[in-house]
Amino acid sequence: MKILIVGSGGREHAIAYSAAKSPKVDKIYCAPGNAGIGSLAECVPIPVMDFERLAEFAKGHVDFTIIGSEDPLVGGIVDYFRTEGLKVFGPDQKAAILEGSKAFSKDLMKKYHIPTAAYETFDSPNAAAAYLENAKMPVVLKADGLALGKGVLICNTLEEAKEGVKTIMEDRKFGAAGSRLVVEEFMTGREVSVLSFADGKTIKVMSSAQDHKRAQDGDQGLNTGGMGTFSPSPFYTAEVDSFCKKHIYQATVDAMAAEGRPYTGVIFFGLMLTGDGPKVLEYNARFGDPEAQVVLPRMKNDMVEVMEACVEGRLDEVDLQFEDNAAVCVVLASNGYPVSYGKGYPVKGLETFDGKDGYYCFHAGTALKDGKVVTNGGRVLGITAKGDDLKQARKKAYEATDWVQFDNKYMRHDIGKAIDEA
Repeated sequence: MKILIVGSGGREHAIAYSAAKSPKVDKIYCAPGNAGIGSLAECVPIPVMDFERLAEFAKGHVDFTIIGSEDPLVGGIVDYFRTEGLKVFGPDQKAAILEGSKAFSKDLMKKYHIPTAAYETFDSPNAAAAYLENAKMPVVLKADGLALGKGVLICNTLEEAKEGVKTIMEDRKFGAAGSRLVVEEFMTGREVSVLSFADGKTIKVMSSAQDHKRAQDGDQGLNTGGMGTFSPSPFYTAEVDSFCKKHIYQATVDAMAAEGRPYTGVIFFGLMLTGDGPKVLEYNARFGDPEAQVVLPRMKNDMVEVMEACVEGRLDEVDLQFEDNAAVCVVLASNGYPVSYGKGYPVKGLETFDGKDGYYCFHAGTALKDGKVVTNGGRVLGITAKGDDLKQARKKAYEATDWVQFDNKYMRHDIGKAIDEA
């Protein structure tokens, strides 16, 4: 079969890598793709939000489309493809609101008693500021809409919180995403990411992972799209898994079905393991990035077959299995990310990964210029390695970061440090 992947980041490179392993797949296209994806797929220069051109291309070239990015999902690309008679993997617009609106997802959790932090929602900056006068600090401010994983501010003082309201709702740092604001209680504990497949009624969870959102070592600096991750999380125990399957995962799928929004695709559960038990921090409507880079290489199943089972409503037939090992991904970024950074620097050493089993170099922000790979984004590469356990995988991943060089290269040096504390 021929497939199309929509997106251009490290997540889509990981999806393309997994798709290429499927014996069912004989041709992969990616729109728009990047320099690394181009080694596995034919890249097609169509923007992810150009639904009409994407659908026309799919009609003439492919049997199955996988939507990687959140913007087209929330924008309704799955609905558009379905009306054109195309087979597509991902939630429709009514279901993708789970990520598209934090206010919706918080209200859903409250209504169906899914554990999450206490919160209030505001459409007015003045009302939000007035509420904060009596709120317990610290608080978490979340822009309601899509903000590339960066629309969350943790505020330790009332002054910081008021400035945060101004930043999100008045200055519109995160654009239209900040037209509504969720003010949430600050939760403490270990963060864990759990990706899952869903077919509208059945849900199957993948191996756990743990992301590192902050730009700098020691979880300092600004929030980013993710500076690295590891899988599995040693803090995600069998007891936690049992609780979440009953009170969070299946409860979410059932809640969406009850709301007339049956969910087919990947649900990303961002969890906080608090002293009061696991609680939902956020939902995403697609694979996490860089979580996909450590979870998908460990999956034993044929990913395309699992996705087809979701689309066809027979996920209950799938026995989802993962290797008994570990993976760590260290993001090589452009210095200055997530604020300002240069582009266009040549990337050297990529050929070092050729033929090295258990090592992966997933491209996120790269492009081809005069036949050479150059940097083209804040997060440039996801250097990933598998090992027998997390400590070995971490050691191998950091060793592999030295194989690749480019001007302005930056990374955190403590990805997976929590492993040593487990």
